[in-house]
Amino acid sequence: MSDMLNVKDLITVGIFAVILIVVIFIFGMLGYIPILMIGLPIISALVCGIPFMLFLTRVSKFGMVTLLGLILGLVMFLSGHTWIPILVFTLCALIADVIIKMGDYSSIKHSIVGYAVFALGVFGNMLPFYILRDYFVESIRSSMGNDYVNVILPFLTNEMLVVLIAVTFIAGLIGAYIGKVVLKKHFEKAGIA
Repeated sequence: MSDMLNVKDLITVGIFAVILIVVIFIFGMLGYIPILMIGLPIISALVCGIPFMLFLTRVSKFGMVTLLGLILGLVMFLSGHTWIPILVFTLCALIADVIIKMGDYSSIKHSIVGYAVFALGVFGNMLPFYILRDYFVESIRSSMGNDYVNVILPFLTNEMLVVLIAVTFIAGLIGAYIGKVVLKKHFEKAGIA
């Protein structure tokens, strides 16, 4: 078996990129509820665990997870986010790819931890709120109103960012574990224990 990605691998990445994009965008609509906008990374980490773990039953080559992260980052950028999601999604995906490869694509523990790291990629969408806080607060104020801003403003602190990253990582572990349980038959067939 070649270590190079082939057409079948690229199609697999493309299919799962579409699935994850749809899931992220559907649950992203919850962001219209102010408090849920802050919790979107946590929600995303939980709900994307099942499709990502299904994706891993088809991954056997380094680079597939990284490519998936790059595609997600590009779609976020093209949908109106800054360029930061491209960098963060790709970096988190690369680290996840390394972790999963360390488990030789057959370790469920490496797969679960790899997904939790991959799930942190969604912070590419959130970092601008913390890095360029004043600019984004005014932008949100003009589009969503003062009430929306008043609800989310207390959560746009550096301390809260650290808490959100930690809770999102834990949610990623939980989401991946749920995916493992739901897809037990698929993991056995793929030889992942």
